[in-house]
Amino acid sequence: MNVQYSNPAPVIRPSSHKSALRIVFAIAAALVALLLALIVLLLIGFETGPVALLIGLVSATIPVPLYLMLVLWIDRYESEPLWMLGTAFFWGALVAVFIAFLFNTASSLMVAVMAESMEAGQAFGAVISAPIVEETAKALILFILFFKKDEFDGVVDGIVYAAMAGLGFAMTENIQYYGLAVMEAGGGGLTAVFILRGTLSPFAHPLFTSMTGIGLGLARQSRNTFVKLGMPVLGLLTAISMHAIWNGSVVVFGGLGFLFAYLVIMVPAFVIVVAVIFLALRREGQVVREFLHTDLRGGRLTKQEYDRLCTIRGRMGASFNAFSRGGVGSWRASRQANQLASELAFHRSRVARGISNESAHAREAAYQTALQDLLTRLRQT
Repeated sequence: MNVQYSNPAPVIRPSSHKSALRIVFAIAAALVALLLALIVLLLIGFETGPVALLIGLVSATIPVPLYLMLVLWIDRYESEPLWMLGTAFFWGALVAVFIAFLFNTASSLMVAVMAESMEAGQAFGAVISAPIVEETAKALILFILFFKKDEFDGVVDGIVYAAMAGLGFAMTENIQYYGLAVMEAGGGGLTAVFILRGTLSPFAHPLFTSMTGIGLGLARQSRNTFVKLGMPVLGLLTAISMHAIWNGSVVVFGGLGFLFAYLVIMVPAFVIVVAVIFLALRREGQVVREFLHTDLRGGRLTKQEYDRLCTIRGRMGASFNAFSRGGVGSWRASRQANQLASELAFHRSRVARGISNESAHAREAAYQTALQDLLTRLRQT
């Protein structure tokens, strides 16, 4: 039986006045972002020519959906709102790139004039200016999203938002690199650069920026004032340092330096981030297990439902079983139940840590009602 379910996610609506202001602000922000995108593309096109620009644009965007799927797979327990994920990605692709272009170009020219050497200006731009400006520009959106306390819960969220901003930045940056490769060396040059940037090091920018995301995530999870204030700064400084070492290895030592940095720094750093993700997901599972236990005791969840909701494997199994019993409608309902259960658990966790607002009790009641409605429907399939 294929049963269709409406989306039961609870919504606590703001006043119409606040909604109108948000819509106006969102439209204005989107228009500004589009303007910056056009300026960036015009600047790249002026440097590469229209044909190379188009080839670079296609080459840079083709692998992005795959990278996005890999990043979103990390967010297994409580999926982040699409508008926040999109904001992080397009900030990196449009706004952060524009900021970096302005400051990197200006600083490189200033150093080149003062040193009377274009090589010195380029080296300064790559090793000093780019790491500071680019990581700060990408980090700005993370600090903004950090104030969404009901969505930015911990390390996993920090890594996901950071990776989205980093992937957006890398995509736009690659348009320029691929376009220049086509202009200077044709198809062979594009292939070489694509392998280097799109295959060997596609996660360089997300990896750097994830240091800032981890710092913000740790700050969110802690009650210690020193950790709250210090970890985001330490994360940003780590991102800048890794970026500087990465760029400096190429500028100073050439190809061998790149290979050395890739094997000695990037690969171990990637492994460490994967380990951090694994531990963070375990923590999120523990949060779900702890704060849904009251529903198990109260009889709102069966033991089987509770066990499935507390592990990623159990959730995947529940969704598969729902699909086999009721088709796509039941599968969607199961995924919605998983999401609502996580949101309920994390909401209770925020309240327990003192991160709540005046609508906390109403929000919990809305989550409970929506989750019970979904579970009742699923039990009938």
